[in-house]
Amino acid sequence: MTIHLDHDTAAPAASETAVGTTAAPVEDSADALGAARAELRDRLLADGVLLDLGSPGLYGRTGVFERVYSAVDAAAVRSQADLDAEVLRFPPVEPLASFERTDYIASFPDLAASISGFTGDDRTHRALLAARERGERWEGFLEPADLMLTPAVCHPVYGLVGDTVPEGGRSFDILGDSFRREPSLDPMRLQAFHMHEFVHIGTPASAKAHRDDRIPVMHALLESFGLEIDVVPANDPFFGRVGQMLARNQVEQALKFEFVTPVYGPGHDATAISSANLHEDHFGTAFGIRSADGGVAHSACIAFGLERITIALFAAHGTDPDEWPAAVRSALAL
Repeated sequence: MTIHLDHDTAAPAASETAVGTTAAPVEDSADALGAARAELRDRLLADGVLLDLGSPGLYGRTGVFERVYSAVDAAAVRSQADLDAEVLRFPPVEPLASFERTDYIASFPDLAASISGFTGDDRTHRALLAARERGERWEGFLEPADLMLTPAVCHPVYGLVGDTVPEGGRSFDILGDSFRREPSLDPMRLQAFHMHEFVHIGTPASAKAHRDDRIPVMHALLESFGLEIDVVPANDPFFGRVGQMLARNQVEQALKFEFVTPVYGPGHDATAISSANLHEDHFGTAFGIRSADGGVAHSACIAFGLERITIALFAAHGTDPDEWPAAVRSALAL
């Protein structure tokens, strides 16, 4: 069991080598990781856990997947029951105006996806059909619908809390769909997935306490599932050269921690399956939210990656939950 709360103890990045170790050739390492990912994906498909929908990172889920997924989510909720959080559920899309206020497009343009619809007349429809008949792309005949696929399930809450949160702040239990345009054959990297987040909006102190106090609880829960878990400083995948600076600052300020597990074995980087994040005043400023003392509200969230945890369990224990260790089945109430 390892918890790296000191950001100076972060593990080397994938491109770095720890002092005193010998790195495998990059190409060989990449090939081995690709093979490990393919092996897990093939096993999940062959054993009827996932269904290939024909696009990287998009899968159908069978009954065995849903059984474990539901158990993971229920256990996550039980572990956070003491928060007495307000329960909110949102659709998988959000208005463009709300999305704009989050500033997501500035930091992650490569992950964002908008919704388009047909608004043309008969003539335009005929042109669309003709293009389709010729085997051409026809999406250009659609117009933006002022809706975005939601990349983070907590986004809508910040526009709903009003101008001021009460003394002690407010906590929310938020579950929903997320979409990030990041096609990959790695079964741990989905385009469409679900996050269960527990968000707090309040003062700088209460937001940081929410993030920090939840870390040991989440760590204990994930370890009870029979997973090897480390907690390490991390950064979001900010885009471009400016994003590299933002990522460094995020790690240096210890704003984000990830719960990682070696899904593909000790020879490869561990994979994040949950996170604990301090937003500072980002959303408070963007949405004009004040804390009870009049300052700009700060926020924090913890996020359970439900599909990632579920797939990590199948990778660690096999694809038949009835054969898993008794302690793991007990922790999941399976």
